[in-house]
Amino acid sequence: MLTERERDELRGWVAGRLPDGLFTELVEVTADREEITVIGRIPDPQVSPGASAVEREAAREGRVAEFRSRTRDERSHVARSAERRFRRKVSWGVECGGERTLFTHVAAPVMTRLRQPERQVLDTLIAGGVARSRSDALAWCVRLVRRNADDWLTELRDSLAQVERVRSQGPDAAARDD
Repeated sequence: MLTERERDELRGWVAGRLPDGLFTELVEVTADREEITVIGRIPDPQVSPGASAVEREAAREGRVAEFRSRTRDERSHVARSAERRFRRKVSWGVECGGERTLFTHVAAPVMTRLRQPERQVLDTLIAGGVARSRSDALAWCVRLVRRNADDWLTELRDSLAQVERVRSQGPDAAARDD
């Protein structure tokens, strides 16, 4: 997990490297051990006021596809620089029309040991057609927890940031600065 200072440095670095006008707003820059994800807002497409939901969705998808192909070289240049500096892959996404779309991103393998009751949960999801494999079932479970425990996870992340701030002010901080 990144410290608050590392997150600020990363976000600032990305903001400084983005070409002017690439996004209407830099929405989010997040990172873990494997990947940096950059999300920016792009303008909503113009559709007639009486447009159907299908037409609005098609226009949004078209806008996202156009942005992705038009900005590929610019985004690749920034990504290569970031990958050299931060030693992580860079993934991109956009917010448009109230929806978030991620482009190619890292799907990192994670090893875990599960006891039989936990494996039975995964196997039930497979048998029920919710997942194709145990790996897929475990990813489904993590997404479910993330969606339903978002407030709790946010509070935990805030607490970890506070712990990092307190540590950085402790007696060992002066020794690190010397």
